[in-house]
Parts: sequence; C-alpha cells; structure tokens
Amino acid sequence: MKTVNDFNFKGKKAIIRVDFNVPLNDDKEVTDATRIEAAKPTIYKILEDGGSCILMSHLGRPKNKEEEFSLRNIISKASEILGINIKFSEDCIGVAAETAAASLEEGEILLLENLRYHPEETAGDRDFAEALSKLGDIYVNDAFGTAHRAHASTAIIAEFFPDNKCLGLLLASEIENVNKVLSDSKKPVTAVIGGAKVSSKITVLENILDKIDHLIIGGGMAFTFIKAQGGNIGASLVEDDKQDLALEILEKAKEKNVSVHLPVDAIIADSFSELASTETANAGEIPEGWMGLDAGEETNKIFEAVILESKTILWNGPVGVFEMEPFAKGTIHLGNAIAEATKNGAFSLVGGGDSVAAVKQFNLSKKVSYVSTGGGAMLEMLEGKTLPGIKAMQD
Repeated sequence: MKTVNDFNFKGKKAIIRVDFNVPLNDDKEVTDATRIEAAKPTIYKILEDGGSCILMSHLGRPKNKEEEFSLRNIISKASEILGINIKFSEDCIGVAAETAAASLEEGEILLLENLRYHPEETAGDRDFAEALSKLGDIYVNDAFGTAHRAHASTAIIAEFFPDNKCLGLLLASEIENVNKVLSDSKKPVTAVIGGAKVSSKITVLENILDKIDHLIIGGGMAFTFIKAQGGNIGASLVEDDKQDLALEILEKAKEKNVSVHLPVDAIIADSFSELASTETANAGEIPEGWMGLDAGEETNKIFEAVILESKTILWNGPVGVFEMEPFAKGTIHLGNAIAEATKNGAFSLVGGGDSVAAVKQFNLSKKVSYVSTGGGAMLEMLEGKTLPGIKAMQD
C-alpha cells in the first residue's frame, strides 16, 4: 500500500478522510484534540509539497443534522492546531462543496460539513462516494478510527481513485504498530485485557492466544473467569452465560502454553460509589453484597512482575473502575509498570477507549511506545479481521 510519501502533491487537491470525531463540551468546545493533532503530519506533508487539503470527517451520530454535530464547531480548534485558517463548506457534496473545492488554492485547507448528515455515508452508498470523489485529485485515508467500517468515505470512495489513493501517515503508523504485536513481536509477549465484559473481547482473546506468552485478565471481566473456576464473587460484575466460554479460553491457553494471570485479591466495596466502604478480599472469596472494583496489592505485584519481564505488551482495558479515585490504584500501578518496561526497551501498544483515557489521565501517553487512536478498529485487527478501509487501499 502506498502512503502520502509515495506521492508529490504539487498542484494537487488531496481529499483526506480524517477522524475528527472529537468530544465537545456543552459550549461546543473541543475537550480532547488528540485526533486533530494526529492528522497534522499528513496534512503538513501535502501542504509542504504545494498541494491543498480537503478534509472530510464525521462527528457523532446525527439523526437530523443537529447543530451540536456540525463540524463548524471544531474549526477554531483545528485552525489553532494546524496554524492555518481553515475554510468551511456547509455541505460535503453538491454545489456548495464543489464550488469551495474548485476555488481552493495551494496551501489552503477546506473542511467539509459532517459526512453523517447524509445517511448514504454509513450505508456505503456508491453515488454518494462518487460525489465526494469529484472534489479531489488524490484520495488519502488517514482515519484509523473508522477503518473497520465499510462507509462511503472510507471504503467505497477508493474505487474512484484506482491509481491515486494512499494511506495517511497516521493510518500507516497504526497498521505498523498493531502488526508489531501481531507479526513482528519480540518475546515474551504479554496481552493485558481488561474492562467490563468478556463478550466484547472473546474473538480478540481467541485470536491472540497463538501470538502471546502471557495473558493478564483484569477489570470486571476477570470475575466471570473467577466464578467459572468456583470462586465466590459476591455482587461483582459477571456474565453468567459466558462462564463455559471462560473455561474454554483457559483450556486453550493451557494447550498453547500461555500463562494466564487473574487477580488473586481485589479492592471490594459495598456499593458502586466513590463513597462506598472498602476492604481487601481474596478475589474468589468476596462476601455477598460486596463487589470487586479494583485489583488488590498482591495482584498488582504479580501483574507488575509479568510486565517487567515482557518485551512486547498490548494493553486493552483497565483493571479497575479507574474513573473513581478509590478504585484507580490498580490501573495506575499497571500503567506505571508498562511505562517502566517501555523505558527498559519493551514495545508497548495501548488501545481501546478506556485504556487510552487512563494513559491520558495518569500522564503516561509519552511513556508508552504507541497509543492507538482507534479502539474498535484496533480490536478488529487484533481479531484477525481485514478492515474494509484498509482493504480498499490494497485493491
């Protein structure tokens, strides 16, 4: 697959699928601009060549072109980050977009209105994709966050640029870093899979067992495994219908010589609240009415020892309810261990909304090797799936 480095954009208009689906507060101000920052290298490469950029993105899930989902809301922040006054088109197709694109000069940036104001975008409509394609000379996909969707702007539009399509630097980097875990990993390889539910991570767990040496299971999902093995978990989160599956995963791990590490103790609470009474208990001996909300001290030590021996680390999902201060220690301890291993030469990839939020909250972003911008897309790559947005760039 070609990247923007394989093209000279002098005098060309690049139509770029970016992922500017950023969070806004009640005043419609951007509260986390990571995704806009991430698009900078691609945009700068094109502008430095002497080209111009037409940016297309979605924002949220609008139903009726609600004002809160207008990309107009992010213009000032994006202009500030890119250091260029960004022009805006009131629509992403049709006369308004075509006129704005046609008048775009070298070194200028045009942002199109929310793609999802048109239902044809998520439907993968070919005519809509063709209308978008008329705006630019070269198609660039730099949106990893939507690469797992077969949408008009991510998968279908590429058909109209058989020889003039390429990956942006962010998307190329995302693919390269996920492949470092899947294909080019240095052993021992450890996957930390946390979060609330086993059901959302089943295929990831099954697919990565062939590629890892250690599997750390934390967070709410650990209690399904602990209960399946006969533990008492009190009122902790559990998926009762996934207990057999949990045992199967443990059996498969054993067959493949993967060491599985589950919590041995937990910080338990008598309610799901920051103000709850808390105690420490063995992870399989939690009293009725109490719930495990964080990893305990012994667990933290075990997880840390495994992490520090690892040469490749994948972290997807926290090991406690880190959003509540009393239950954040396990996730902080784990994050610090991953940072330490990285400092010692390990490769660490962090992905998935909650783990990314945790590394930002605890100032660990610069202490790990790579923080992925696409939770769902990264999980699907780890599941071994071919993502439509990437496949379209190969065809």
